[in-house]
Amino acid sequence: MPKTKLNFRNLSVSAKIAKAKQIVAALTGNPNFSNPNPPLADITAVIMKTETKLSERDAAQQLAKTNTTTLNRFVDELDGVISQIGGYVDSVAGGDEAKILSTGFDTRAAPTATSQPLPPPSALDTTIGDRDGELDASWDTVAGAKSYVIETSEDPPTPTSWKHFGVSTKSRFTIKGLQSGKRYWIRVAAINSAGQSGWSDPATKIAP
Repeated sequence: MPKTKLNFRNLSVSAKIAKAKQIVAALTGNPNFSNPNPPLADITAVIMKTETKLSERDAAQQLAKTNTTTLNRFVDELDGVISQIGGYVDSVAGGDEAKILSTGFDTRAAPTATSQPLPPPSALDTTIGDRDGELDASWDTVAGAKSYVIETSEDPPTPTSWKHFGVSTKSRFTIKGLQSGKRYWIRVAAINSAGQSGWSDPATKIAP
């Protein structure tokens, strides 16, 4: 006996709104269903509330995304000018530790061989990306890390569900090509000449 196909929970929020509107329109004035339960007016009210909150969320996320992009640009610019002034101090100080310390800079420790692994990255966070199917991951920089490896897992994560997704030289990465409406888990590890750190605590997000 045929029954309605309830695949609603797996849809993205925007797809749910569109589907709900389609259902309400099809039931309005439908002689086969003269007394819908719940009433179509109640369903329409929920659709409107959801649509309004989605618009508010999208606007807030877009503002946050713009602010993050601007912040990252300023941080890169700050890294550049401090690197330049550091080069200037080195050229003038000529290796004089006292002169270097007088500028507010620290001096580098003498290089030593080490086999100590890096600590796992911390403060991993994921936000909605610029496009459907994209999530932006960011984490705190690990001192001494040369790069970071990123893995993802579909929900729920298991010891064997994690898959390599990419490598980044910065403490942020955009994960692309995800299925909208599906929950994903992300974890990150730091890498240097001593090897790979342990994995960060995972973060999770539903792809837009």
